[in-house]
Amino acid sequence: MVRTNALGMGDRFERLADRVGTFIDPPPDRSTIPTVVITAEPSASAAPTPTVTLAPSASPTPSPTALVRAPVDVKLVEDHEEVFASQITDKDCAVAGTQMVLAVLGLGDTSDAFQTEIHDRIGEWESLEDSHNGGWGPAAVSLALKDYGAPGYEIRAYDSYTDALRDSAIAITEMRQPVVMFPWWGAHTWVMTGYRADADPTLFEDAAISGAYILDPWYPRVSSIWGPSDGPGNFEDLSELERNWPVGTGRDGWTRPGGVYPDRDNKFVVLIPTIPLDA
Repeated sequence: MVRTNALGMGDRFERLADRVGTFIDPPPDRSTIPTVVITAEPSASAAPTPTVTLAPSASPTPSPTALVRAPVDVKLVEDHEEVFASQITDKDCAVAGTQMVLAVLGLGDTSDAFQTEIHDRIGEWESLEDSHNGGWGPAAVSLALKDYGAPGYEIRAYDSYTDALRDSAIAITEMRQPVVMFPWWGAHTWVMTGYRADADPTLFEDAAISGAYILDPWYPRVSSIWGPSDGPGNFEDLSELERNWPVGTGRDGWTRPGGVYPDRDNKFVVLIPTIPLDA
């Protein structure tokens, strides 16, 4: 029954097993990285004004350089196969996602041995606040990234799907580091390594993001709900992103069963890099 998942009974059996496991060995009730709630897109007046740096010999009153609006296609990774790691088990998406971020940043590899090493350290990072079922949540991923040399990944929860995608694109441009998404109602992990837009979102507040380059650790599996996963570095357009990161369905964003997450429920949760690696 678990193997065939007949009529969804396999999924229900696994959820029951998780609840029993949590009762026997509950996650530690300790503080962890907070979730920063973003309630609205910044207004135009709050947007930074680009400045022109003067050379020492330049005139103190130069004419400002006009901004040129042009489409952008931003990629942190040219060969996504080189940094891709499929999750070893059906429950290791966050582990594989963490591993792939580290691989992109040159801080780890894509071997099964490295994924197993990360998996086995969950006791150092898990907390009841982060995951009511124990194991991996966004805070655990952030703490793992920090311990392996990538500090500063902040948990952000957005009311607006477009704001979450826009801030992710800005972070990728400014920090040159991937963003971690939590699609499938918060039950899965994707790594965003780039995007396309009709203008540079760091310069134009109205820049429209048309999609994202994604590493999906579920590949090459097929989900009974979401269908077949896409290969490493596939460009997901807005309709595909919204299908996997539900928008306007009445069950938007983060809707994990088994408890209440006040700062995440019905919001779009991402891990955003905030510190340059060479800082």
